[in-house]
Amino acid sequence: MQRTVIAIAVAASCVAALTTRAAAPLPVMILDGESAGTYHDWQRVTPVLRKMLDETGLFATTVVSAPPAKGDFSAFMPDFATHRAVVLNYDAPDDRWPAAVKASFEQYVRNGGGVVVVHGADNAFPGWQAYNEMIGVGGWRGRREQAGPYWFVKEGKLTSDASAGPAGSHGRRVPFQVAVRERSHPITKGLPAVWMHQGDELYARLRGPGRNMTVLATAFSDPQNNGTGRDEPVLMVLSYGKGRIFHTTMGHDVNALSSVDFVVTLQRGTEWAATGQVTQKVPASFPTATTVAYRADLAAMDPNYSSGLDSLTARPR
Repeated sequence: MQRTVIAIAVAASCVAALTTRAAAPLPVMILDGESAGTYHDWQRVTPVLRKMLDETGLFATTVVSAPPAKGDFSAFMPDFATHRAVVLNYDAPDDRWPAAVKASFEQYVRNGGGVVVVHGADNAFPGWQAYNEMIGVGGWRGRREQAGPYWFVKEGKLTSDASAGPAGSHGRRVPFQVAVRERSHPITKGLPAVWMHQGDELYARLRGPGRNMTVLATAFSDPQNNGTGRDEPVLMVLSYGKGRIFHTTMGHDVNALSSVDFVVTLQRGTEWAATGQVTQKVPASFPTATTVAYRADLAAMDPNYSSGLDSLTARPR
């Protein structure tokens, strides 16, 4: 059954969270830089992430950019400990970060630091064991059986598949339905049971350790769009030591970031990673099971944006 998905422009003022603000904003770092080839345009994504975090009034956001692939990492030592959460818009191979930076990041998370993993960041560091335990599942960069099994939800239960094969795939960037699996978690509490997400890469065939991982929401990977026929995890929370990790596989580009559900879950997920709770209310503009809702002000931050998003079709399940 085909349903038409109408892209609805939503003003920024309709999406801003209504909540009691802390006396001082929480310091949050966005860490960006490098991506394999031109797959992820992190330079355009970071300003959008920063805008959606800062508009809540909850966060004081700074940006730290890692050196380029052949750059000098000798002076690269982010001050993780002074931040309540680190938002990763970063994808690089294992040898980029010096051992001291990796050790510092591991200690930060073990001691209670929050982490937010956005889309392409789950491609990073395939051989770094601690990082893969933090993100739960990842794809690409040579990940295969040694990285862990495939993870997905089957008949309502988190399921693994240890069969051989590469990690990571996606189809065309079209809208898809997101289904909540854990309705009582602070991030998803109060969200609709099912909603439409604006055109994006739906990551599938992700594999990893899957330890201390709770899948908050899934999306059906449609075989008609190079999919697996499985309910793939798109929103997850994990723990590593005392640290809290929120992982979203959504958010490929500015078009996807402008989807109201991405904005809301990113804002709520960052607050949870930083504090363990969520004080933000769900906006009335949140998408429904059959309609996409997007932020025109965020979409317009992409210079390729013209007059908004076209009507699109999806195959709800």
